[in-house]
Amino acid sequence: MKHLISLPPNVVKHFHSISGLSPDNWFVASDPENKRVGSGGGTSYILSEMWENEKTGSFEKWLTVEKRMIVHAGGNSRRLPAYAPVGKSLMPMPVFRWSRGQDLSQRLIHLQVPLFEQILEKAPEHLNTLVASGDTLIFSEKTVPEIPDADVVCFGMWLEPEKATHHGVFFTQSDAPDKLQFMLQKPSISKIRDLIQNYYFLMDIGIWLLSPKAVQLLMQKSGWDGSKYKNTIPDEYDLYSEFGISMGNNPEGDDNKINALKVAVVNLEGGEFYHLGNTSELVSSNLAIQNRVTDQREIWHKRIKPHPSIFTLNADTHVEFSTQNKNIWIENSCIPATWNLTENHALTGVPENDWEIELAPGACLDFVPLSSTELVIRNYGYSDPFRGRVNDPNTPFMEEPLQQWLAKRKLSAAFNTISQETDIHHIPLFPVLKKKDIQKEFIQWLLEKNPKENKTFSERWMLSKRMSAAGLSEACDLQQLEKQRNGNHIQNLEFLAKNHKRSVFYQLDLKRLAQEYAGTGLSLPPVVEDTSSEWTAIHDQMFRAACLRLKDEDAGSYEEKAFLLLRNNVLRPFYQNTVDPRIDLLPDQIAWGRSPVRLDMAGGWTDTPPYCMLHGGKVLNVAVELNGQPPLHCYVRAIEKTEIVLRSIDLGAREVLTTFEEVNSFTKIQSAFSIPKAALALAGFLPEFSTRKFSSLKEQLEHLQSGLEITILSAVPKGSGLGTSSILAATVLGTLSEVCCLKWDKQEIGNRTLALEQLLTTGGGWQDQYGGLYEGIKLLETTPGNQQLPRVKWLPDSLFFDPFYKKRMLLYYTGITRVAKNILAEIVRGMFLNSRQHLSVLEEMKQHTEQTYEAILQKDFDRLGDKIAKSWQLNQKLDEGTNTAEIQRVIEMIEPYILSQKLLGAGGGGFMFILAKDEAAANLIKTILKQNPTNKRARFVDFKVSQTGLQVTKS
Repeated sequence: MKHLISLPPNVVKHFHSISGLSPDNWFVASDPENKRVGSGGGTSYILSEMWENEKTGSFEKWLTVEKRMIVHAGGNSRRLPAYAPVGKSLMPMPVFRWSRGQDLSQRLIHLQVPLFEQILEKAPEHLNTLVASGDTLIFSEKTVPEIPDADVVCFGMWLEPEKATHHGVFFTQSDAPDKLQFMLQKPSISKIRDLIQNYYFLMDIGIWLLSPKAVQLLMQKSGWDGSKYKNTIPDEYDLYSEFGISMGNNPEGDDNKINALKVAVVNLEGGEFYHLGNTSELVSSNLAIQNRVTDQREIWHKRIKPHPSIFTLNADTHVEFSTQNKNIWIENSCIPATWNLTENHALTGVPENDWEIELAPGACLDFVPLSSTELVIRNYGYSDPFRGRVNDPNTPFMEEPLQQWLAKRKLSAAFNTISQETDIHHIPLFPVLKKKDIQKEFIQWLLEKNPKENKTFSERWMLSKRMSAAGLSEACDLQQLEKQRNGNHIQNLEFLAKNHKRSVFYQLDLKRLAQEYAGTGLSLPPVVEDTSSEWTAIHDQMFRAACLRLKDEDAGSYEEKAFLLLRNNVLRPFYQNTVDPRIDLLPDQIAWGRSPVRLDMAGGWTDTPPYCMLHGGKVLNVAVELNGQPPLHCYVRAIEKTEIVLRSIDLGAREVLTTFEEVNSFTKIQSAFSIPKAALALAGFLPEFSTRKFSSLKEQLEHLQSGLEITILSAVPKGSGLGTSSILAATVLGTLSEVCCLKWDKQEIGNRTLALEQLLTTGGGWQDQYGGLYEGIKLLETTPGNQQLPRVKWLPDSLFFDPFYKKRMLLYYTGITRVAKNILAEIVRGMFLNSRQHLSVLEEMKQHTEQTYEAILQKDFDRLGDKIAKSWQLNQKLDEGTNTAEIQRVIEMIEPYILSQKLLGAGGGGFMFILAKDEAAANLIKTILKQNPTNKRARFVDFKVSQTGLQVTKS
């Protein structure tokens, strides 16, 4: 997938350094100089420029090769002058108070692209060009819907008519809501009122998918001569108001070629649309975004601003705000306490100063560097559109008519030589001054509603070099602008770290932040004490470890402390709620526990602490028996000796426990009996988990008048990826619960299994044990919180029992294993650090789980195949090492015959789940892999869905 972005000419060479986005994946260009080309012509131009740059065959062929997105951010930004020099897509954006994994240096483009990428990934293969607007931010609360096959697919949202009047609007019929009838640009309320009697309407959110056929037609309409694209400047042509107006079954525009295109409309259901097209929307949209989430459990920092519409970014601000201040945006600025602010201000680029400035409501101020010594002072009004002519008495400027503002300052004569038809965007209104020559009185004179007559200032303004809003964008020294912004950003980091209780510091992407600390040489912030905030302390320890690791210094102690804090978090309830075991077995009785294993279909990793505790988890798995039997067993019987005997049938091992110290040796994970020892601890056979206190294990067993013999059997290879160790632990706990009268239900057994894995220091999530404890096919979901108790939604299992489909499902043991612990530690480290890279994939996994649920619910085998393939892709996205060269060779042998496949388990374990295209293909797969085994252990294993989950019975 390639990314293309159109920017103002001055920004092109600086884009990659400002955004941090890779030049390998981002092609940057601007529209042709001195020519308006519109969104249609601009799309054509940037595509031809990229094609010329890559020089790979004919343009027609090149169009079909890969997917690409185009973001249009090269406009004049008249209504948002503060960010005209860099383009709206590069405007800094505040960290959302309800989010984790964001970046203090984030720009709008960083927030826009993930949705565009999701849409392109989900689009049919030939819909490979996405065009999007650069001044909107769209959230898709639900998963991206299925995208139909068409020449053009337009995305829309249900919105109130008042908003729709400012944008393009799609009209569809109620019996075919996905088929475009016609499109209108900015229709009036009365027009919409008339049309809704017969049509649905959706607002155009500026995201369109185009097939190569549609792209080539768009290029023809933009004035291109067939395939002779080289060195051709397009005509001005608008994608939305000209091309769009001729689309649909009953369009307003009369263009036969465009009419002939098949056009579909997709409702981004549950989506949210935020426009950032002007100064007012910069504040109002960001306020609305911050308030998307009001659940206080999801808002980390506890700062309440005097007014929620006050935003300060990359700024050194000493003003004491009050409840009277509102609609204020301060970015890349130094604002001392001597400034008096009111409301409706945008202050950007203000250099370090000690000025006394009074800002009337609506006054905005921007300082634009032309060099290291020269600045342009841009004063303007909060609602200025920068449209209108000099001779028009209604042309607004500084919240009043331009002619009036000039007359008050005796400046009208400066425009006698300028054409009265000149647009305000091109009028030289803004003085250029040396930094050292800037006077606070002169700035105040520019800002005041009713300035006193000042001949000196009038002459200075008249005689100075001045620039227009259009000229500023071309002349701005972006390196100086970014240098000041970066300096303010570093100061902000130090302040936010010290003030972490009331700031977003520890909810940022700490992995990226560690790189920034290492790169700038910043000193680490003060250590967060455990008592102040447990989660903050956990993040703090891992952040310190990440910083040290980047310096090639020993980070072990900090990392160990982070894992220890997490472990204590999980184990605390079990230390507080102790148990009192008593043995209830007759001398000749045996308690027998047995469990299936699980096949993970989707959502694996989202169940892993700390992610699930902070965000909630969502997985879909299937409990299965292998070769007709539940493969995990635990047998417990009472014995006369006051000791506990542990046996493993599959390992041929035996161990006798006579002391608490021997029970407590479960952290030695190489031991054959770590799991039963930890299970005994949680069942009350260690003092810290027992209600009654005994001086020794012997004394406790004497009190119980019995010893125990525990025998375990795992008829599954180690490292299978079937959740074996967790489910075996749950089986032992369930059997001990029955023997020791603990009365744990399956949910409590699963919860204690999570604690058991923390005792073992192996970590791990909750899906494995619940996958085996509960029967059948199920969606398991938790909400954020320390107590992870999944809600279960069972699915019909007919897809897995119907012979027509079941014969196409294969379970193949590759004999290749990876140990999950090291993989787990690396990914959990990313969770601790709020790594955006990890969090975005995990969120996508949760959405994908819902889609997999729908596929099984609808008994759609082919769609399930697509979802299994996507699960495999997501696992590799999270852990690149999942697909080893050995595994890839297996896949390549059977690829012509499969719908999809995935390795099962967190570690990319030994078992592979395969969906064949048909029964004949399934037989061919078996033949191929039997004739070409990966090793001596490789084999196919029969499976069937378990109807019972964990069972515990007594003889």
